[in-house]
Amino acid sequence: MKTKLLKTFSAAMLIIAPAVTFAQAPNLGSTVNFALFTTNGAVTNNGITHITGNVGSNSGSSTGFGNVNGGMHDQDLVSAQAAADLLIAYNQLNSATPTFFLAPLLGNGDTLTPGVYSVSGATVMNLNLFLNAQGNPNASFVFQIQGSLSANANTKVKLLNNAKACNVFWKVEGLVSIAPGTSMKGTIVANNAAINMTTNDTLEGRALSTAGAVTVDGVLVYTPIGCGSPTLTGPMAPNLGTIECYALFSADGAVTNSGVSYATGDIGTNVGLTTGFNSLNVTGMIHPIPDGSTAAAASDLLNAYTYLNTLPTDIELLYPAQFGNNLVLTPHTYLLNAATVFTDTLYLNAQGNANAIFVIKINGALSTSTYAKVALINGAQANNVYWKVDGAIDINDYSILAGTFLGNNGAVSINTGATINGRALTTTGTLTTAAVTATVQTICTPTGVNEIANAEEAVTVFPNPFTTSLTIKLEDKFKTAEFQIFNILGAVIMTTNLTEQMTTIETSSLPSGVYFYKVITNTKLIQSGKIISQQ
Repeated sequence: MKTKLLKTFSAAMLIIAPAVTFAQAPNLGSTVNFALFTTNGAVTNNGITHITGNVGSNSGSSTGFGNVNGGMHDQDLVSAQAAADLLIAYNQLNSATPTFFLAPLLGNGDTLTPGVYSVSGATVMNLNLFLNAQGNPNASFVFQIQGSLSANANTKVKLLNNAKACNVFWKVEGLVSIAPGTSMKGTIVANNAAINMTTNDTLEGRALSTAGAVTVDGVLVYTPIGCGSPTLTGPMAPNLGTIECYALFSADGAVTNSGVSYATGDIGTNVGLTTGFNSLNVTGMIHPIPDGSTAAAASDLLNAYTYLNTLPTDIELLYPAQFGNNLVLTPHTYLLNAATVFTDTLYLNAQGNANAIFVIKINGALSTSTYAKVALINGAQANNVYWKVDGAIDINDYSILAGTFLGNNGAVSINTGATINGRALTTTGTLTTAAVTATVQTICTPTGVNEIANAEEAVTVFPNPFTTSLTIKLEDKFKTAEFQIFNILGAVIMTTNLTEQMTTIETSSLPSGVYFYKVITNTKLIQSGKIISQQ
């Protein structure tokens, strides 16, 4: 009866309480960068766990973790500072003046508004707990639990009306035990006690202990955004120059296709031959032999590679052979300092910033499993993702990858059914494809002459496809021009001077196939395109 009266009183207080923001949030200091930390004890993982944020102990070790989207800090200067800052944050949470008093049972569909909540003893969370910020994104929720905290399986903390995980804090005087499938929000600070999280738990926040082991098993933990945390933009993107036009390119090596492949973007090599591509399946120029375009692309590729290679690293992923496996990365420059094996799925999370840049530097070869996948989430864009690979690139069957892959001194192999939303490029090495799809977002006009930027349409070419004749209508803005037709080898096979508004040329000598044209005036390229002969 006493418990029931206490809960009834608390509920009544919530109803009559005004919409107030309680400025009781602590200063986390350097611990704001940690997802898992203890001042004294071990930090241990079992199973496949995904962490965004630092992991460490100031008097112990962190073991069992795969790749972490953050730094590993055991008994170093960073962990020492975090230990000092955690004690300050704990004292601030512990001394906050309570505004509400709750019975030691949370959840069961209850809704709480901002405030400092004191719970008298060991506390159990069950089902759903709703935290309602009442439209104020700065509203804070502080829970002072004077005992242990346990969450039953599949418990959910849900945020309403602009509530943010970065404004939620749990100060616990005892063991924190989170059952499988629980979704927690906020920063947990356990005092002189352990924190245990188990399979399929999710924590948007932090698990911190002043003295006690932190143990996780197959969980997802990520530091919250907001509350003054910096917006991640990643590094500055490289200047691709003319290589931006290419979907598939080798600066020195043959480029070869087998099977039915599709490409959006140019294809070519600056040393060797480009063979096996059907021009009907390519939106862009095929450069079967080196030309001015491939020479420029080779130079620009080297510049882009050099920039990425010298770019300072933010985070080193320590287990290159375990790359992927549902790892979540945010906009940074990453380093894998050995040959890398990409298995299953990699998530790139732009955190709502569509301009954020991701750079992944691999000091070794890159290979993927079958069906490997890059998943772009929360605004991430393929054209903002760059891979620098020092070695061969082997993309296995039916993989779906995103970004510009810049290989250095290694062959590139893209195998059956694979898709690249971006580019595959190498400074030295053969490039082979087999029934693949490659797409870039920048389609360029044929090179070889200067181009007038943003030129209006100069001519209308019809019919297309054509048979025995082709008509070119010259727009009034241009009094004269030269109309050139190229075969798929890039050779000029027909040139016509346009001096009238309408010119018809005989094309019965052109065998069936795909051709390209350029319209040039005063040595300036003002239009180009693809035309098809059907004899």
